[in-house]
Amino acid sequence: MSTALLYMGAALAEIAGCFAFWAWLRLGKPAWWAAPGALSLMAFAYLLTRVEADAAGRAFAAYGGVYIAASLAWLWLVEGTVPDRWDLLGAGACLSGAALILLGPRAA
Repeated sequence: MSTALLYMGAALAEIAGCFAFWAWLRLGKPAWWAAPGALSLMAFAYLLTRVEADAAGRAFAAYGGVYIAASLAWLWLVEGTVPDRWDLLGAGACLSGAALILLGPRAA
């Protein structure tokens, strides 16, 4: 599976898992929401380990940019709040940083 798909799947799983806990603890949803949230967070961790990278820290750092962009998509699509220009500029900067981390030339 491609790195981009793995990162997108990991982001969706992480955000959904965290949102389940948010809904339980902040929005008054029932406690059982934590169970699928925990499973979703486990899926996130699994997917992130499938990314091809020479070091875990590099894979995690690059994922951070994808997570930020995906969080703003969640904000818009799930929570119904349209990201503003500062959100979009910030996400663009983070994705640029993630691309540098993933695609930058490495000394052999």
